[in-house]
Amino acid sequence: MNWGKVVYVFFALMSLTTAAEFLYDKSPIALFVAASINLVSTLLKIGVRNVLAAELFASSLVADLHLIPAFVVLQVSANMTLAYSLVIGAVIANVFSLALVLIESSKSQDEF
Repeated sequence: MNWGKVVYVFFALMSLTTAAEFLYDKSPIALFVAASINLVSTLLKIGVRNVLAAELFASSLVADLHLIPAFVVLQVSANMTLAYSLVIGAVIANVFSLALVLIESSKSQDEF
């Protein structure tokens, strides 16, 4: 078992689930946790060298650029509607990222 890939997929999945948790709970703490875990996931994607590495990194950056402004908007103006909308965008980016991980995983299975 490749433990590096386990950690990488763990944080990618955790990014999605924590963002979805904010959609359910609507707590600023949940949004902070979602943004923090997504940043860790982005940092892990920097070192990835596979066919879809650029797409994975770009989708993670998109999620970051939705979650961080959502947290700032929620703290500064308490505009829950805008923060909620931004988090939905981050969830879509994370779903896309996980779809790419599944595609990459199936491609690597075909090579063996």
